[in-house]
Amino acid sequence: MNGLNRVIRSGVRRRRVQTVVIALVAAAAVTASVLGAGLLVASEAPFDDAFAAQRGPHLTVQADPAHVTAAQLTASASASGVSAAAGPYPLLVVPMAVGPQGMRIPPLTLVARADPGGAVDRVELIGGRWATGPGELVMGGGMVRLPLGATVTTAGGTELTVVGTARSVSGTAGGWVAPSAVAALDAPGVTHGLQMLYRLTDPAQVSAGRDAVAATLPSGAVVSARSWLDIRQDAVEDAAVFVPFLVAFALLGIVMAVLVVGTVIAGTVGAATRRIGILKALGCTPGGIVRAYVTQALIPASIGALAGAVAGNLIALPVLAETEEIYGSANTAIAWWVTVLAAGGVLAVVAATGWAAALRAGRLRTVDAIAVGRASGPVRGRWASRLAARLPVPRPIGLGLARPFARPVRTSATLLAVAAGAAAVTFASGLGASLVRIQTALDQNTADVTVSGSFGGPGPGGAAPGGLPPGGSAPSGSASALDGAAVLAAIAAQDGTRAAYGVVEEPVTVVGIADPVRLSAFSGDASWAGFEMVSGRWFAAPGETVASAPLLKAVGIQVGDSLTVRSDDGTTTSLHIVGEVFESSPSVFTSTATVPGLQPAEFPIALTDGTDAGAYAEKLTAALTAQSLTAQPTGADVDPLLLLIQGLTATLTLLLLAVAALGVLNMLVLDLRDRVHDLGIHKALGMTPKQTIAMVIASVAGVGLTGGLLGVPLGIAMQRLVVPSMAASGGLHLPASLLDVYGPALLAALALGGPAVALLGALLPAGWAARTRTATALRTE
Repeated sequence: MNGLNRVIRSGVRRRRVQTVVIALVAAAAVTASVLGAGLLVASEAPFDDAFAAQRGPHLTVQADPAHVTAAQLTASASASGVSAAAGPYPLLVVPMAVGPQGMRIPPLTLVARADPGGAVDRVELIGGRWATGPGELVMGGGMVRLPLGATVTTAGGTELTVVGTARSVSGTAGGWVAPSAVAALDAPGVTHGLQMLYRLTDPAQVSAGRDAVAATLPSGAVVSARSWLDIRQDAVEDAAVFVPFLVAFALLGIVMAVLVVGTVIAGTVGAATRRIGILKALGCTPGGIVRAYVTQALIPASIGALAGAVAGNLIALPVLAETEEIYGSANTAIAWWVTVLAAGGVLAVVAATGWAAALRAGRLRTVDAIAVGRASGPVRGRWASRLAARLPVPRPIGLGLARPFARPVRTSATLLAVAAGAAAVTFASGLGASLVRIQTALDQNTADVTVSGSFGGPGPGGAAPGGLPPGGSAPSGSASALDGAAVLAAIAAQDGTRAAYGVVEEPVTVVGIADPVRLSAFSGDASWAGFEMVSGRWFAAPGETVASAPLLKAVGIQVGDSLTVRSDDGTTTSLHIVGEVFESSPSVFTSTATVPGLQPAEFPIALTDGTDAGAYAEKLTAALTAQSLTAQPTGADVDPLLLLIQGLTATLTLLLLAVAALGVLNMLVLDLRDRVHDLGIHKALGMTPKQTIAMVIASVAGVGLTGGLLGVPLGIAMQRLVVPSMAASGGLHLPASLLDVYGPALLAALALGGPAVALLGALLPAGWAARTRTATALRTE
């Protein structure tokens, strides 16, 4: 056994290239596997832990105080299936006037609570203290985040000072005030409600619990009822969206591990035939020989697996940091058993591949192995050599082009490794382009400049903190007092304007959906703003609307059906659905002609090429002084989640490309060692170093080109499979336009990725072959 151990150590030290290749491919496979499996597991645990610690409500009910009393809500705690309840708490949706440094703040959903504790929804105080007086505010972790000491002014003129910051895992409010603040906050435009929180004996039966609670209350009392399952789904989507593309990279890494490790072991066995015979003659058993070669693969693979496990956990930290910020002390690390399982699985693949490749060494007869020595066996590919000799290319290049056919199995494995690398680049390119288009479609704002007023409210996609859309009517001087047509005319008259539209939003009620739905009404053509249609068409006439998939699914309707929405003032509007728009929340989009009571609150503007956004905004603000509107350049906000995905994609792609290039390098090293004597003969017959380099590079040119041509369609297929899966993890259905990102120029460049990888892997062996002395090569047998 000691002799076999020395053989193993000697093999690892002598074959440094193969050792590095195996270590790197194992690291790539483990890194992607840890990320994929770890994030899938970790995406659910933080929310569940924090929800249990805070005793989050399984059912959050907003009631209308005009239809129910506080005593009736208190009595609903005895409804069937309810294990605990808290409330009722006064709830107010308060329009805001101005924040610190004059910043615009959307309406805040505030809940009046005397303290953060209780039987349900124990709000965790992060900093400062709880509100005790009328002018004090505790900020939640919603869309608006203000520091301690900041002062905000409501539309009714009440000043609130931030005395604390807190988090509720259930998002029950955007902020909290003391009960004594309710009277001070009451003003025109403020929406009043009562919030009741319930924990259920069977958390999975939220619908039954909601029905039981509603049965104890008067008709029309329940305005909205939110399930904790919906909140949980929203909480895990950010991490879950990573899983499909990480699984794809993990599979690519494992495939490359099989190909590269198999090639390394098979090539090593072929190059050490005589050594194997000697070892057998000295008493090594066939099983011992196989174990030796498998161990030679497992040693660097174990080092690579350890590095990959550490890298996977470190790379996952930015992804889980946001979860940790939201849920506080919840455990957001990747589970240790996931790391062990991923590393162990990759090592098992390496061991199985090495064992299969090393079986030939165990089956070799001792006499035959010693007699054959390092000879490579029967000569293959003679037909390719004769054909290459007839090609109108220099002889060294012809020799190189014919060489892959002499080792078809080794060439095939290298070809597939190059194809996997090309597929990774193609997939990464398509993934990045699709994600940018998806973000643009979800932001629905490609404007260069935006015009708004002090009370304009949130723009497209905006919602009040706590998960509730802005409510109440607009204050005096707000969107309802604007003349949208006049503003659009002033914008159109400004030099540099390419296109513009006006938009206003309000919460509406839809039968079949408990929570309010966002209705966006447009004045002018908004088709340039990044909206993507999944099916149907954009609205073109009064009474027409386009709706999002979450809305259609929740109500159980489809394009072509009608939808009735009800505003806060009781006005009902019938809408004919003519298309499905790509949007992540329940929303409807229509024209201001359909809802004439609404006037635009914001005006996104697209500028002509070469127009300076800052100077344009300054001039337009001066032109709109009479309307109390301000124009500001629109910054290009990038979703941090998108940046994380792009960073992970780039890292894993570079790692797989390095593995593919090292696979080519390994093949050439093995091949050149096999035919070093032939190389000496070529040099003796007058082959120059430059011709030697050309011959070596030509030997992988065909492999690289073919691998690129195979990898590009594979990468496109992966993009077509993975990107919709990522969107489905977020509850979205992708239109085809968001997937069609490969143009002819990009495809041509990607096809050249295979030859580029092959060239990168061939440079070092080509240089080594060119520097080999003729006499040294001729003496080698």
